Amino acid sequence: MIQFYSTLSGKKEQLKPLKAQNISLYVCGITPYDNAHIGHGRVFVTFDLLYRLLTFIGYHVNYCRNVTDIDDKLLTKAQKEFGDPLRYHEVAQRYTASFNRDMKALNCATPTHEPLVTQNMPEIITFIQELIAKNKAYKVNGDVYYRIAQFPAYGKLSKQKLDELRAGARVQINEEKEDPLDFALWKSEKENTFWHSPWGWGRPGWHIECSALAKKYLAEQIDMHGGGADLTFPHHENEIAQTEGLTEKRFAQLWLHCAFVNVNKEKMSKSLGNFFTLNDTFGEFDPMTIRYYYLTHYYRTPLDFSFDDIKSAQKAYQKICHYFSDVAPQQFDLASLKKIDAIVRMLSFLEDDLNSPGMFGVLFTFMQEKHDAQTKAAMKYFIREVLGLTLEPLPEKLVTITPEIQQLLDEREQARKAKDFKRADDIREQLRIMGVDLHDKKM
Repeated sequence: MIQFYSTLSGKKEQLKPLKAQNISLYVCGITPYDNAHIGHGRVFVTFDLLYRLLTFIGYHVNYCRNVTDIDDKLLTKAQKEFGDPLRYHEVAQRYTASFNRDMKALNCATPTHEPLVTQNMPEIITFIQELIAKNKAYKVNGDVYYRIAQFPAYGKLSKQKLDELRAGARVQINEEKEDPLDFALWKSEKENTFWHSPWGWGRPGWHIECSALAKKYLAEQIDMHGGGADLTFPHHENEIAQTEGLTEKRFAQLWLHCAFVNVNKEKMSKSLGNFFTLNDTFGEFDPMTIRYYYLTHYYRTPLDFSFDDIKSAQKAYQKICHYFSDVAPQQFDLASLKKIDAIVRMLSFLEDDLNSPGMFGVLFTFMQEKHDAQTKAAMKYFIREVLGLTLEPLPEKLVTITPEIQQLLDEREQARKAKDFKRADDIREQLRIMGVDLHDKKM
């Protein structure tokens, strides 16, 4: 049985596709106003694992991941860089390209659809028109808002009650809203800027895009919807209200959320100086090490990011690469792989809410046992196809021998000759911290 924890029900649920052997999967993508960070990496590696797993076991997966290429943050960035917010598309193009390079480095498969919001404006406008026609939304001086009062189930995903949300709502800038919780579907702008709509010139609110894109590229009802835990409220809550308010059908059967990445037990933030982009980490570690590091943690548990932990993960991943280095890549079908007990057990962990840590436990046990070349080749194929780990040997990092390093090397050599092994070990550790790993020859 394949099961996943759904945020909506608060429990594990069996995967029951709406259409046999077909899975529709929507994952909220990036807003490209900056380089992708390590939190993004974790989310998209997690859902890449899900996509690979479902495809591997025989499902046809229709995977949609959007790009929010029009947003307040993009306008602010364009104003800061160019002095013109209308050059937001230049910012979006640059950082979308950067994101795609990061995803390729992490060996994430390309989704079936990667729609840009700006290229799907007719569908977004039509979706809003239909909500207005059903009295689920209303116009105010060129803006359009979703009418929360028309969706009593609001809060069911995030487990919040309307009255409590209203009590905690901040004072609204726009006092013409009927309810402080009503959210923008369309934002009015100056004439001849952005897009023309039945309500005047403007641009979409953040939430409406995903409802419209999921409907266009997947269906009114989808099997799985995913994203980072930070999107549960209000973004995914609002998606449910919009889509179910329009269709009067259950939007997503399963809602999967990937937990936060913390740094030194604090939420990652530029203001705290603990913010790391994927490009930052790739400068220190091979992207496959980073992918392996993510996969060794259960996706629903917060990840306390640590460079020391990545160094440990790198050593473990190197062992895996070395173990399979003498095996030539081969192709296998699912039936053949299911004859290997270790692979069956690894699959059972993954099919139980993507329990990748448990799966790696099986792998390391497998590596301690003796196996013939064909069995090892089958396991290597499984790791490459499902986990997305290339198993290519990690390149050795070149270290420049500075005068300081050379002096320590000389001092250590003298200590070894004098049989002062404590001093030699202390220097060895000092060099290791500086990025120099020594391999001694017998004296």
